[in-house]
Amino acid sequence: MTPTSSKILEEKIGYKFKNEELLREALTHSSFANEQKIRKCRNYERLEFLGDAVLELASSKFFFLNHPDMLEGEMTKLRSSTVCEQALAFCAKDLSLGEYIHLGKGEEATGGRDRDSIISDVMEALIGAIYLDSGFEEAESFILKYVLSDLETKQLFYDSKTILQEKIQKRGQNIHYEIIEESGPDHDKQFTVEAYIDDKAVGRGVGRTKKSAEQQAAYAVLIEWEK
Repeated sequence: MTPTSSKILEEKIGYKFKNEELLREALTHSSFANEQKIRKCRNYERLEFLGDAVLELASSKFFFLNHPDMLEGEMTKLRSSTVCEQALAFCAKDLSLGEYIHLGKGEEATGGRDRDSIISDVMEALIGAIYLDSGFEEAESFILKYVLSDLETKQLFYDSKTILQEKIQKRGQNIHYEIIEESGPDHDKQFTVEAYIDDKAVGRGVGRTKKSAEQQAAYAVLIEWEK
């Protein structure tokens, strides 16, 4: 699979880079950079470092201004869950960010384009690239639109196991998860998990890790309950 044109990504996010090399760097994995024999090619790791800091500042400002009565510890916890790897991967998948990444052949073959650890890093690198290209205001605008928007739905997703556990405990019931199917080679496993409440199957999830599949199963239960 070849990466989709970065021009399409610019159209999707509504931001045109003045320095297009920054965007290319933000979308380049080290595996691809290492394969380039003729021209030295930068990867996204330095931009990811910068983007992480910009994201922390922007999200801290957001929660500080929007939750004037929230204590420091509560804001820290909320920020951590909002900008963690899984949450950023969730946001990156909304943008189909994996389609635009330049990957080496080995990383491509092992499913790197869909791996949460990679697409969440690229999300931070993209933030860092926008910051260098146009400053904090543009980077903050991107974060507000694509990371800190629709937080209620996102919070339900990446806190689904915790939220479901609390609801189940209030009912005096028990919940557990069982792997019902495991497929794929060791480097690219896929797990199918069923959530059980008092031994009754109530939701199913699929993921590349057991934890991710359990999260998906819990989310399926919560969504069903909200109908």
